[in-house]
Amino acid sequence: MSAPAITERSPRSRPGHRRNGSEARAGILLAAPFLLLFAVFTLWPVIQSMFMSFTDTRVSDIRSPFSVNFVAFDNYIKALSDPVFRRAALNTGVFVVVGVPLTIAAGLAAALALDKGITRFRGVYRVGFYTPVITSIVAVAVVWRFLLQPDSGLVNTVLGYVGITGPNWLGDTRTSLLSLIAMATWRNFGTGMIIFLAGLQSVPWNLHEAASLDGASSWQRFWNITLPLLRPTMLFVLVTTTIGYLQFFEEPFVMTQGGPLNSTISASMYTYQQFGFGNYGVAGAMAYLTFVVIVVVTIIQFRLTREK
Repeated sequence: MSAPAITERSPRSRPGHRRNGSEARAGILLAAPFLLLFAVFTLWPVIQSMFMSFTDTRVSDIRSPFSVNFVAFDNYIKALSDPVFRRAALNTGVFVVVGVPLTIAAGLAAALALDKGITRFRGVYRVGFYTPVITSIVAVAVVWRFLLQPDSGLVNTVLGYVGITGPNWLGDTRTSLLSLIAMATWRNFGTGMIIFLAGLQSVPWNLHEAASLDGASSWQRFWNITLPLLRPTMLFVLVTTTIGYLQFFEEPFVMTQGGPLNSTISASMYTYQQFGFGNYGVAGAMAYLTFVVIVVVTIIQFRLTREK
C-alpha cells in the first residue's frame, strides 16, 4: 500500500502569512484617518508654502494660485535684504543664545534639587515647577505684562520698597528683550527639569559612592560623573529647547507687539505679519529661511554633543 502524497502549502496559504496580511490591512485602515488629515492640513500647506516662496503670490492670487509668476530666489533676496527681518533674526538669535543656556541651567538645577536636596513636599515642588509649562502661554504673557508695568507692576513696586526705581521693562529697548527671555526661562525650565530628573535616576549611585570614598567633592562628582552620564539627556533638552526658542512668537506678540522700535520682534512674528499683509511669497521665503536655520543648528548640536 503506497503512502499518501504529502502536499506542501505555498507560503501565501499559510495561516501566519494570512494573519500578517490581515494585520497589515487593519493597520493601514486605522492609520488612514491620520494620514488623510496629515496630508490635507500639514503636507499640502507645506508644499503650497514652498511653491509660494518661489512665486510672486499675493492675496489677490488666492483664487488662481497657478497663474502666478515664477520669480526664483527673488523672495529670498528680498527677505535677506529687509532690515526689519534682519533685526528680527538678530533678536531671535539673542533670544536663543541667552535663553537656551538659562533654561537648561535652571531645569538642571531644579532637577538636582528635587533629586538630592529637597526631601519634604517633593511632589508639591515638582508640580509647582512644571505648572507654568502646561499653562496657556497667552495667560502667562498677560500676567507678566502686568507684573512688569513701570508704575503699578509688582516687580517695580517691590524694587521701590528697597529704594530702587525700576525701569520700564517692556518699554525700554535695553530691557524689553531681556524681560521676554526671563519670562520664557521661567515658563519653560519645568520641561527640562522633568527630563533631567528622569536622567538622574539612571546615574548609578555606586559611582558616586566610590568617588566619595576616594575623596572627590560634590562638585567633582557632578562634573566628572553626573554630567557626562547626562549627555544623551542634555542633547535632547538642548535640541528641543533650541527649536522652540527659534520659533518664539507668542511672547512678543502678546507682551510688546514687537516693540519698542522692533527690539523684540522675532523672525516668526515678522513672517506672520507678512502673511497678514498679503505678501505670501516673501512670507514663505522667510519661513523657509527660518526652517533652514533650525535644521543647521540642530545638525551642529548633534555633531557637538552626541556620544562618541
